[in-house]
Amino acid sequence: MDLSALPNKLDVKKCTCCAIIETPKNRRNKFDYDPESNLFRLGGLLPEGMAFPFDFGFVPSTLGEDGDPLDLMVMMDEPAHVGCLLDVRIVGVIEAEQSEDGKTETNDRLLAVAVHSYTHEHITSIDSVSEALLDQVEAFFVSYNKQRGKKFKVKKRGGPKRALAIIHAGVAAFKKKRK
Repeated sequence: MDLSALPNKLDVKKCTCCAIIETPKNRRNKFDYDPESNLFRLGGLLPEGMAFPFDFGFVPSTLGEDGDPLDLMVMMDEPAHVGCLLDVRIVGVIEAEQSEDGKTETNDRLLAVAVHSYTHEHITSIDSVSEALLDQVEAFFVSYNKQRGKKFKVKKRGGPKRALAIIHAGVAAFKKKRK
């Protein structure tokens, strides 16, 4: 079964859905889900001293402009493991463009909180996340992409409503591709 096609169980009223973790928090190894083998492949290694600030993965049954499921960063108390299926609350989005070899495309980063989190349970919107933490997360993505020969440019930040609109568009793109 292709994990990227699992139901995402989006609940608009609660701002919740499912997410699949590719790369756990504090890891230098970047894993990518490979739908052909249904396994997680090592996609790269971050330099010494650089690690993912939070769990990183995707929302299943969505499709972004880059042809992959929508990217998602999840705040929770402890790192998950590669391939973990989580229930998350969508709190916002970092809207961004990614450029490589003269080609630029939208590559947003959805922000979420694990439903089963004590430390972050109070966060219901990107407005509840400190400005300093958001700046650091954005700086991470700029540096991470630079290491991979890409340019990452943050356009703006949005709250849960904007993030849900992006998820709805991703669901529609996924359905269109499947037809």
